[in-house]
Amino acid sequence: MLMAAIISVKNLVKKYGDFTAVDDISFEVEGGQIFGILGPNGAGKTTTLEIIETLKKATEGEVLLDGINIHQEPDEIKRRIGIQLQAADFYPDLNLSELLQMFGTMYNVPVNPLEMLRKFNLEDKAKNFYKSLSGGQKQRFSIATTLVNTPRIIFLDEPTTGLDPQARINLWDLIKEVKAQGVTIVMTTHYMDEAEQLCDRLAVIDHGKIIAEGTPHQLIDDLLARGFKRHEEVRPATLEDVFLNLTGRSIREA
Repeated sequence: MLMAAIISVKNLVKKYGDFTAVDDISFEVEGGQIFGILGPNGAGKTTTLEIIETLKKATEGEVLLDGINIHQEPDEIKRRIGIQLQAADFYPDLNLSELLQMFGTMYNVPVNPLEMLRKFNLEDKAKNFYKSLSGGQKQRFSIATTLVNTPRIIFLDEPTTGLDPQARINLWDLIKEVKAQGVTIVMTTHYMDEAEQLCDRLAVIDHGKIIAEGTPHQLIDDLLARGFKRHEEVRPATLEDVFLNLTGRSIREA
């Protein structure tokens, strides 16, 4: 049985002058789910995430996170969420251990850097700087920082972009492990296979509006019910399957 909604978005609007980036959208995210937000570039995905994360203010609408209005109590919201940062947001002169300690200080919580790095297979990189890591290592560390304050919800913005197949599948497994700990995950991605593999529910956004919502299987079934047929036969394997079969599934670290 699914838990009650931990995120409730109602009639959300974000305008920049005459341009409407988010156009009256509403959706709910159940506790313990992985909820995916899909859409083309400029569709409004990241803006929606940034509003829920309290990084931007909505023009109209209401967002409740864990029953709390994000506009009325943004500081309380920040204590309950974790946000995946991009590379430019990490201090270049601090090593991984020092960065985790810094995050602990920011949240006023104790942190054991080596224990946390061990969970993400990064213990041997404790004294390394972020910029020296491989792409997969950077993404694993980025997710590690979202969990410093033991959040109820984490937000991942295109977490596997630019990763090779082994690193991408490794990160999928890591995201599933985080979910298994009871953490709700909201993520954006441009990879449809990733959304199908990871997400319990999806919202598809285009031109600032939600144009479809449901489980991956529901959305596929809805498309087939409308008479969709592929023009080419779907083969039982993909080129990625070939690549992984030839090179193995073990993650490669540079």
